[in-house]
Amino acid sequence: MATTRIATTNWKGALLDGSGTVSLDSSGVGTFDVSWPSRAEQANGKTSPEELIAAAHSSCFSMALSHGLAQAGTPPQSVETKAEVTFQPGEGITGIVLSVRAQVPGLTAEQFQTAAETAKANCPVSKALGGTTITLNAELLS
Repeated sequence: MATTRIATTNWKGALLDGSGTVSLDSSGVGTFDVSWPSRAEQANGKTSPEELIAAAHSSCFSMALSHGLAQAGTPPQSVETKAEVTFQPGEGITGIVLSVRAQVPGLTAEQFQTAAETAKANCPVSKALGGTTITLNAELLS
């Protein structure tokens, strides 16, 4: 069954001096401030579209990797994924780096790298961001 998730942004003013809020409507977990400076300069307690993409990508990738490992008979003890989304004003999103560290008993580093690459290729968010260069760093913890 398909699901739809909803977020709403309310923006006031022009791009450079305006500001807004984005609410996570489906979950109701919060409303977050957004502004151009939080996007193009320092966050200063506000979020940005790129940070929200990073959150979506890191969680989706972690789920895809965990699922793939479990299906292969080597469920992970833990998976930690950091997504770094780079935004260049005037150009847009120029790249994403996924860095994953996981504890997976019974797996070699090579097997883990293969599983991580497969998860990157099949994660729905990775697929949605297919026009962006996505780099993967994978580390198997002992």
